Amino acid sequence: MAEISAKLVQELRQKTGAGMMDCKKALKENDGDIEKAIEWLRQKGIASAGKKSDRIAAEGLVDTYIQPGGRVGVLIEVNCQTDFVARNEAFKALVKNLAQQAATADSVESLLAQPYIEDQSTTVEEFIKQTIAQLGENIQVRRFINFALAEGQQGIVDSYIHTGGRVGVLVELNAQTESAAGKEEFQTLARNTAMQVAACPNVEYVSVDQIPAEIAQKEKDIEMGRDDLANKPDNIKEKIVQGRIEKRLKELTLLDQPFIRDQSISVEDLVKQVKGQLGEDIQVSRFVRYILGEGIEKQESNFAEEVAAQMGSK
Repeated sequence: MAEISAKLVQELRQKTGAGMMDCKKALKENDGDIEKAIEWLRQKGIASAGKKSDRIAAEGLVDTYIQPGGRVGVLIEVNCQTDFVARNEAFKALVKNLAQQAATADSVESLLAQPYIEDQSTTVEEFIKQTIAQLGENIQVRRFINFALAEGQQGIVDSYIHTGGRVGVLVELNAQTESAAGKEEFQTLARNTAMQVAACPNVEYVSVDQIPAEIAQKEKDIEMGRDDLANKPDNIKEKIVQGRIEKRLKELTLLDQPFIRDQSISVEDLVKQVKGQLGEDIQVSRFVRYILGEGIEKQESNFAEEVAAQMGSK
C-alpha cells in the first residue's frame, strides 16, 4: 500500500471539502490515487456534502453550557451561512449539544471525534455532515473554550449570552469557602460580571497587573512618537505619556470599568462590596468573550451573478 502523506490528504481536502479522516481513508482505499479517491468520496456521498464547506460560514450561534454545580462551563461558537439556518431548531439543538460535549474535549478535533451525544453510533463530525445535508448549508465548529475550577478550589463558572446568540461570555470567580460560593450575592456578582464583559468589547484583561509588559511597552512607544509631544522636553514628555498609558491600560481592564448597573462605582468597587457582605476574599479569576463571526472575512455576493454562474455550470 502506498504511503499516505499529510500533503496528499490536504490536497484531497482542498479538492473535495471532505473531512481529514474521510480523505485519509479514501486515499488508503485507493492506494494513494487522488482521482480515484475523489470518486470514492463521491460514491459515499461525502464529497457532495463537503463541497458546502467551501462556502463562508459567518452566521450561526454563540452558546454556553454550565455543568450542574457551576464548576465547569463551556463557551462555543458554531457557524453556518445564513441567519435563517441559525434560527432553525435543528441547528440550535446541535449547538446546544456540542456545547455540552465540549466540556470534556480539549480541541475542536477531539470534539469532532467524540461519539455524538444523542447517537453514540456516529461521531460528532458525521452528525454535522448529516445536518449539513439536511439544512443545505455549511456548518463549522469554529472554536470553544472550557473553564473548570481546580481541585479543591471554590467558586463558580458562569456565562451570559447577549443579542440572541451573537455575543457570549464565560467567567470564573473564586471564593475561599464553599459556603460563600453558594451565596446568592456571590452568584449575582458572577452574572453581573459576565454581563459587564459583554457590554465592554474593548476589555481584554481582569486587571492592569495582568497586562503583559510588551503590551504596555508597545502603547508607550506609540504615545512617545505622537506629534503633539515632539517639541516637549523629555522629562515633561515622560510624565504626559505615563498619564496617557495609565488611562489606556485601564480601558483594557475589567475591574477599572464603570459598573453597567451603577455608573457611580467601578467593577472593582462592586467586588469589594460583595467581599464585605460575605466576609471573605473573592476574585474575578478570568473571562473570555466570543462575538459571532469576528475575524471572518465575509464575501459579498451579487445574486444575479450567482444565478448566472450556476446556470452556466450546468
